[in-house]
Amino acid sequence: MEFINAFELAGKVKRGNISVIEIAELFNKKAKKCQEECNAFISLTPDICIKQAERIDEKIRKNEPLGLLAGVPLAVKDNIAVEGVRLSCASRILKDFISPYNATVIDRIIREDALIIGKTNLDEFAMGSSTEYSSFGYTKNPLDLSRVPGGSSGGSAAAVSYGASLLALGSDTGGSIRQPAAFCGIIGLKPTYGLVSRYGLVAFASSLDQIGPFGKNVIDIALLLTVIQGRDTKDSTSSTVIPEYPSNFLEWIAGKEKNKFNPGIRKWRIGIPNEYLQEGIEESIRKIFDSYTKKLSGYEIEFVNISLPLTQYGISAYYIVATAEASSNLARYDGIRYGTITKDAKNMMEVFTRTRTEGFGEEVKRRIMLGTYVLKSGYYDAYYLKALKIRTLLKRELDKAFESCDFILTPTTPSLPFRFGEKLDDPITMYMSDILTVASNLTGMPSISIPVKSENEKLPAGIQLIGEYFSEPMLLSFSRYLELINEES
Repeated sequence: MEFINAFELAGKVKRGNISVIEIAELFNKKAKKCQEECNAFISLTPDICIKQAERIDEKIRKNEPLGLLAGVPLAVKDNIAVEGVRLSCASRILKDFISPYNATVIDRIIREDALIIGKTNLDEFAMGSSTEYSSFGYTKNPLDLSRVPGGSSGGSAAAVSYGASLLALGSDTGGSIRQPAAFCGIIGLKPTYGLVSRYGLVAFASSLDQIGPFGKNVIDIALLLTVIQGRDTKDSTSSTVIPEYPSNFLEWIAGKEKNKFNPGIRKWRIGIPNEYLQEGIEESIRKIFDSYTKKLSGYEIEFVNISLPLTQYGISAYYIVATAEASSNLARYDGIRYGTITKDAKNMMEVFTRTRTEGFGEEVKRRIMLGTYVLKSGYYDAYYLKALKIRTLLKRELDKAFESCDFILTPTTPSLPFRFGEKLDDPITMYMSDILTVASNLTGMPSISIPVKSENEKLPAGIQLIGEYFSEPMLLSFSRYLELINEES
């Protein structure tokens, strides 16, 4: 059971080959060990996990039908609400807040009989690319404890990479699932905006945030996406035009597996944008990407050169939009409506000021100030409105690119996992960690990071596939195709 995947484990549970209590006890121990070595969690939930396991074992004894995630251990990023568990967002301002309700995605995974083993560490309010901006200490990369696991969902990625959990939920605002997935050598998917409910996700930038899955293989990613996707009336941003997918993403993939996912009509057309391999990309990443695309040329894949000139403006537009929305969303943390109230304040203004000064970390304050600035009268048109225009133009540019290709292939990150402190004192350099991932958030398009092997590099790297809106079935099918190619080599 040490190396079993989520899909196989759920099958064993349904066949009665293993008790769920055994699974819960094993992964509670693993999670505790992972916490001691990597600080991947903010809150461990062994009691909740055991109660869930007992409930599932009781269903088995009564011969009741089991869910898709029967007995599968799952970690949850600590900006997603789990009833009765601390919801801190890795911030001092919410350090004592206990969630009174479940996020929609949590209700859905519990309904499918998953086991919640804990809430994972993150950059405070999901603002960061290394999990160094956490008020609960930084998380270490399980593959190299001297290096960061990426961020902001670094705790979730580390938990899966370590083996403390088979699946995990993260949130992605500018690359916060895909970048840590690449750094930790696993798979991370940012779904189409609106495919997965945001109800119960603490907002950072509402038009960019999206919940998505982590796993070690594509089948497990498809399994979890099957459970969490779909319309939710509690979420005003949940799409009302979700196409009719297969009832189960696994059925779609299984149907393609017989012929190794070759579409049969023609080769897969994969776009390579030159702008994604320009300035700011480390030479090691270039070599890994070039070597990987050369390997793929021997398969049913046709590479198409495409141009995305607006890429150079993506990171600037992203940080204007994201910080503006963060400034608005975080205004509620004032010690009155939300947040731990400061003591000995003499008046209401002092309550607000001291609560935020003491409660927010430096990176959160930096982004609130920047966001407030770009929304200020006199600067709105010059910055925020212009960023929105670039966002629209970037969407049109990507739509045009997909007329000549099925997916766009890029590196996931501009660098290999970096050491702690390496970029902490230089916010601009840290922000550039998202340069290859922000386009998917600005446009709302789905994208996935898949680990790639390198002969010369011991550190993990990832390649990113970007698809059209609601193309997750085909995106997962092609990702599985690439996964089989990796297994062959």
